[in-house]
Amino acid sequence: MQLTDFARYPNLVAMFLDRARLRGDAPMLWAKKQGQWQSLNWNEVADQVCLLARSLRDIGLKEGDRVVLVSENRPEWCIADLAIMAAGLVTVPTYTTNTERDHLHILENSGARAVIVSTPKLAQPLLAAALHAPNVEHVIAIEPLKRMQSGMLAFHEWPHLVSGDAAAARFEVEARAVGIGRDDLACIIYTSGTGGAPRGVRQHHGAILCNVDGAAHVLAEDFGWKDEVFLSFLPLSHAYEHSAGQFLPIGMGGEIHYAEGLEKLGSNIEEVRPTIMVVVPRLFEVLRTRIMKQVEKQGGLGANLMHRALDLAARRAAGHRKLTDPLLNLVLEATLRPKIRKRFGGRMKALVSGGAPLNPDVGLFFQAMGLTMLQGYGQTEAGPVISVNRPRAGIRMDTVGPPLKDVEVAFAEDGEILVRGELVMHGYWRNEVESARTLKDGWLHTGDIGHLDDAGRIMITDRKKDMIVNDKGDNISPQKIEGMLTLQPEIAQAMVSGDKRPYVVGLIVPDAEWALDWAREADEHFDLDALQDLPAFRSAVRAAVDRVNTDLSVIEKVRQFAFADEPFSIENEEMTPSMKIRRHKIRERYGARLDALYRN
Repeated sequence: MQLTDFARYPNLVAMFLDRARLRGDAPMLWAKKQGQWQSLNWNEVADQVCLLARSLRDIGLKEGDRVVLVSENRPEWCIADLAIMAAGLVTVPTYTTNTERDHLHILENSGARAVIVSTPKLAQPLLAAALHAPNVEHVIAIEPLKRMQSGMLAFHEWPHLVSGDAAAARFEVEARAVGIGRDDLACIIYTSGTGGAPRGVRQHHGAILCNVDGAAHVLAEDFGWKDEVFLSFLPLSHAYEHSAGQFLPIGMGGEIHYAEGLEKLGSNIEEVRPTIMVVVPRLFEVLRTRIMKQVEKQGGLGANLMHRALDLAARRAAGHRKLTDPLLNLVLEATLRPKIRKRFGGRMKALVSGGAPLNPDVGLFFQAMGLTMLQGYGQTEAGPVISVNRPRAGIRMDTVGPPLKDVEVAFAEDGEILVRGELVMHGYWRNEVESARTLKDGWLHTGDIGHLDDAGRIMITDRKKDMIVNDKGDNISPQKIEGMLTLQPEIAQAMVSGDKRPYVVGLIVPDAEWALDWAREADEHFDLDALQDLPAFRSAVRAAVDRVNTDLSVIEKVRQFAFADEPFSIENEEMTPSMKIRRHKIRERYGARLDALYRN
């Protein structure tokens, strides 16, 4: 398929309908049902989108009304999202992990008149919040719900809303889509909130189209563009998956398979054999650890080849080479790498990392194993993709690549990254103060610090608001230290602290698998809480911290650490759904414990 001129589309709905006309009966959306992958083709999806759009108008929703969407990744998510926009309404995607309080904040702040929810389980906290939200009138259930005894809410069932005369409905949608412009609001995506209450980012149609255009050019120019297959895993309520995992495949006329969840991700990858996958760094860290453990346990030739592959990748990254490197590369291509690629389906063109910084060592590992790893950079406020590594510019794992097509990047005096272009949001929903602080003279102030390297790739050195400034005024990057700590087999999660303090301290969650192995070897009963009280166990973790310290400067070294009571998770509100730690929540819980480390 030839590269499309995305500038000609006035909105996302027009892009989808154009693709549906071209692709017709080709499969578009896949989900596993009764153990089998089943698909909806482009025509079937277009029919359901147009019928649902008509139904949304028929129940009384009007131009610009907001509709909250709460669902796991599935075909109905995509259909609902497109239908909301096709009806001239605004999608408000929210996380399936949201509490009643989270839902109430978003329902009240957005002023949503309707909600679409997939399952009875997800409906419980949402409906409890909807009863207290002043504007909600309609509940649309993808799966059957038990009706609430409330005259305030009108309930509608999905099958009834996607039935009827599809041809007439499509005519109505096409006529309405003519009046939707690139500057019109497409969705309000609430940031996952690493600090404070989530803010609603106003993404217009042109912002997402600009992202699709830029990303599609990278894929077409660097990898070729043919029959792309995406595996959707990250929450679609996250801007990264929404743009790159949904609208990019739509724009490219590709297929989307919806993963069954983290526990089945490995088998889904092997079954689907995707060509493109967008993932957050934490998942890559987990996969790296698993692969390394499995190869190390097998020992022998496999372990030897893995270490040789890592050495080769490190030399290449440093611009060095040995005379024997071409021969070693041939050996790896014939032995180790095909086995690793098979675990990823065997036809993966690129694994794209975004949503948080990727530790360069993790990227280097996957490159060494023969997989193309592209680190991207962005923010919800910018569509969200700003830049991505690409082979033709030379992939360097300590950079996030050059800016996408039609994206302008500049730097403030203090090194803050500024972004301008159609991808930039129009502001935060009902938050003029934050909008004015973030958008100045057309430039998005990202809050990230960085610079361009000599090849025009963005290098990010830190996050402005997360920067540790010690008592001597030195700036320290917490993310760098945390990334290095969590690469140690003994450490699953870490948060470091040290603002206005003489040195850096850490809060550590030990790796459960490593701790189990340690307990067996030490002939101790495996109880993670009890193990943390043992001096020998603490010394083993201390050794991991010391290994990291050898590669850190004096001001960065972690001098003391404490154990956390449990892993940081979405459930305890210490991680966002995109797997970033929520520092303010962790400090609220463990502040006294961290302070005590300065008295020892």
